[in-house]
Amino acid sequence: MTPLLQSRLPIVAAPMAGGPSTTALARAVASAGAFPFLAGGYKSAEALRAEIDELQDSVQDFGVNLFVPSTEPVDEERFAAYAEELADEAGAYGVLLDPAPVVDDDHWEEKLALLVERPVPVVSLTFGLPDRADIASLQRAGTRVLATVTTVGEACQAREAGVDGLVVQGSGAGGHRATFDPARAVADVETADLVGEVIRSTDLPVIAAGGVDGPDAVRGLLHAGAEAVAVGTLLLRTDEAGTSPTHRQALGDDSFTETILTRAFTGRPARALRNEFIDRHHATDLSAYPAVHHLTRGLRQAAGKAGDADRLHLWAGTGWRCAVTGPAAAVIDRLAEGV
Repeated sequence: MTPLLQSRLPIVAAPMAGGPSTTALARAVASAGAFPFLAGGYKSAEALRAEIDELQDSVQDFGVNLFVPSTEPVDEERFAAYAEELADEAGAYGVLLDPAPVVDDDHWEEKLALLVERPVPVVSLTFGLPDRADIASLQRAGTRVLATVTTVGEACQAREAGVDGLVVQGSGAGGHRATFDPARAVADVETADLVGEVIRSTDLPVIAAGGVDGPDAVRGLLHAGAEAVAVGTLLLRTDEAGTSPTHRQALGDDSFTETILTRAFTGRPARALRNEFIDRHHATDLSAYPAVHHLTRGLRQAAGKAGDADRLHLWAGTGWRCAVTGPAAAVIDRLAEGV
């Protein structure tokens, strides 16, 4: 079987949308022997093209991650109620919240057309599966297509859709869960256990993601059958990451004691450091992505600029305590110990 990824080490820099994944981080990861991803989520096709052009000057093998558009309907009454619930939070920074939901496709068609025109070695898909024709168009352009899955059922759907491989995400992963159904209750499952179940149920190669806190975790996931292991949270504090200063500081702040899966920030389950915003609004549990993401974006941006970690989405996996400062290459080197 042809390997999914062409890299010296079986380690992947997971795509982290919203700023942390930069071309500088991708170059550093590639130079260290791991496989880098660019995060296409929340970007225009033009911005993504610029990053691809910049990276292709120095890195041959890399991937691009895309968000598959949501088809989930929005309960407009509950959405308006949540906007009212958050009014005081936003008012602290003079931000007005629109009670009418904003839903978009994250420039899906434009980015798909770009990646067919300017193919990259790998494209990974998050938040579901697009039309089979979209997957086939990327493959015809010479791209290997991966689907991110969180259950055996999703893995089987992805296989039937014709993808080349799977990114298997355990519940310890930081940031958004890739679940196809954002309203579904999230089961607590160890990544290694899920990798084993998926491999037994499909004939596709697997990249494991979620809960990676050091070299022992990497070796364990490879032993479970994964071809490679993706790491995200451990790169958030590195020199080359585009993580905001407020987020960086929070990851090293001992006053944060746990992570939690919540829909409070974006309307889709995501793992973050537990802060006061989560404590105040987690129970509302509104499933409405990307509408809630757009609702809270201005508030979150203002909080980040003000250094207010208690109103910011502090994405972090369960291994966040092991995220250190310094060059990304040092993190990759440590994770590769014994591989």
